[in-house]
Amino acid sequence: MTSALEQRDIRAQLAPRRYTTLAAEIGAKVQRLPVVEGAAFRQGQLLVQFDCSLQQAQLNKAQAGVDATEKTWRANQRLAELNSVGKIELDTSQAEWNKARADLSANRSLLGKCQITAPYAGRIAEQKIREQQYAQPGQPLLDIIDDSVLELEFLVPSRWLSWLQPGTAFEVRIDETGKTYPAKVQRLAARVDPVSQSIKVNAAIHGKFPELIAGMSGQVLMAPPAQK
Repeated sequence: MTSALEQRDIRAQLAPRRYTTLAAEIGAKVQRLPVVEGAAFRQGQLLVQFDCSLQQAQLNKAQAGVDATEKTWRANQRLAELNSVGKIELDTSQAEWNKARADLSANRSLLGKCQITAPYAGRIAEQKIREQQYAQPGQPLLDIIDDSVLELEFLVPSRWLSWLQPGTAFEVRIDETGKTYPAKVQRLAARVDPVSQSIKVNAAIHGKFPELIAGMSGQVLMAPPAQK
């Protein structure tokens, strides 16, 4: 008996291997967006630069605090050797130095959030903010995708499990280009849908084709092997 799924075209959409939304971790004005929407970037490349003159000033102030409290503590150490300062005063000056160093570390960490770099190579899918606009903490800034491998996700009849497996080669005809491309099954879902008697398949385009971009869709050209 042929299932309803086998009687219609199997459709799939191209999707990036990885995608995410980069958000602001601090409140600051966007100074630069060096990679334009749609452009490619490499891993570690600068994607967002905030105007952090205030954070830099706070860091400089914290560094000055460390220098001053360290001098006080070391001076008290020398006085303590001469029995010219009490233990409480010595311990207090050391505590003040430790606190200043902690403040400096916190300000360095904050300043480190003034730049957002690419977690992986890919492309800018959408730019959600413009240069010179003020970003709030948690505000989405960029949607990025890793399109080094374009994946396909689609449903096939569960009876195909008798022959379908990771590594199975097939072709997909993409509507937008009108061309057919090679693909390979990557993995199968962990369970069968008992209602539709289908299983989800994840596959990937085999090879590099510059004309293909995420969001395109097409027909999966796959059928059970001929019965002998």
